[in-house]
Amino acid sequence: MAGMTLSTHVLDTEHGTPAGGVRVAVYYDAALVGEGVTGDDGRISELAAGPAGTYLVVFHPPSPFFRRVELEVSLDDGHHHIPLLVSSYACATYRGS
Repeated sequence: MAGMTLSTHVLDTEHGTPAGGVRVAVYYDAALVGEGVTGDDGRISELAAGPAGTYLVVFHPPSPFFRRVELEVSLDDGHHHIPLLVSSYACATYRGS
């Protein structure tokens, strides 16, 4: 597979539920290359596709404290999954599978 693909999953850890309705945008070289809104299951299965490289992933979670969460990630060829766990008190992410 040439290039990379990206998906995401946002979980509201404060309430123990998927976070639906979260806007997510993906940028490559400052250009918007993908965007979407999480469904009721908190997922966006086809968020972005493009060449391997450095991407900026921007989440707008339903947290009164974390209004915007930005991740700069280096993505090789292949599929990548980047989850976000968020509450009013904390947020975390990890390299998903």
